[in-house]
Amino acid sequence: MGMSVYALNLFDVANRDEYLAYSKRSVAEVARYGGRVVALGKYSDTIEGEVAGRQVLILVEWPDRAAFDGYCNDPTLADLHAHRENGTSAYVWQLFDRLDDLRPVLKLEA
Repeated sequence: MGMSVYALNLFDVANRDEYLAYSKRSVAEVARYGGRVVALGKYSDTIEGEVAGRQVLILVEWPDRAAFDGYCNDPTLADLHAHRENGTSAYVWQLFDRLDDLRPVLKLEA
């Protein structure tokens, strides 16, 4: 089994009904692939940086990249993903490898 990955989801709600259709079903489907929501947040302020704020933050931990890819590519979930796509705008979806500390990031390249 690979190393855990975190999926950072930042977005605005564009269509409440579409996103509700996604959120009602997605919890069980994410769990079926081993994912779990680690954090939910509502935008409050930008302290620094040039990235435009989004209304919503969701951080999901996946057991590994294969689990994330399985969730994204499952043909039986195409209608579910359509609700997410139709219910949101300005979507940012990034993956981050889980780290125990920052040494791998701070390591000098040889």
